[in-house]
Amino acid sequence: LQFVESGGELVQPGGSLRLSCEASDGTLWFYEVGWYRHGPNNQRELVARIDRSSSGVTHYEDSVKGRFTISRDDDKRMVYLQMNSLKPEDTGVYYCNRVDHFFAWGPGTQVTVPS
Repeated sequence: LQFVESGGELVQPGGSLRLSCEASDGTLWFYEVGWYRHGPNNQRELVARIDRSSSGVTHYEDSVKGRFTISRDDDKRMVYLQMNSLKPEDTGVYYCNRVDHFFAWGPGTQVTVPS
């Protein structure tokens, strides 16, 4: 399975973005997937994840709770991240991938929130 992310751009603090991730085939439904942020500290962290569609349970890193919402549409092979009330610390390259047992990483999409 491969992923292509899109939707990132420069946005002012307090603004919103919707990131999209397109999976390469219809097996997406089988996997728990998440959005990862590679920030200026050069570390990759899992900011949001969503269980397989049979449950659809979501989990968030503390710093994004209440601001970010992850969703999926397996019929369209898509995973989304709605980002609201953006802060400078949200800046980074965002990737989607399977949780834990990664597939190859996609190109990512850059989100920049200036301070």
